[in-house]
Amino acid sequence: MKTGLTKRQKTTCIYFDEASKTVEIQTHNTALKKRLTQYAAAYPNLCRQTDDDEQGGLTFEIDRRRFAVRLTAPYSDERRHAASELAKKNGLKGRPQL
Repeated sequence: MKTGLTKRQKTTCIYFDEASKTVEIQTHNTALKKRLTQYAAAYPNLCRQTDDDEQGGLTFEIDRRRFAVRLTAPYSDERRHAASELAKKNGLKGRPQL
């Protein structure tokens, strides 16, 4: 969808405070919009779309107990090598080597 916005202007903002029972998510990210739309359809009592800015951005309100941030540690060289060998053994193709 052409919005007239630059990639820098297409932001994702997450708002919540310690007192609120909901989290507000404003996003232009296509994958996140799709996931939130599907979640809202499946669980309307936990998540709902509250706004459409008509420039490609959607706003959702989600139950704070359903929201999480997941940080993952980077793979070590040994783990990356083991995963690569396993993929080669099973015939999986990865990214091309530079």
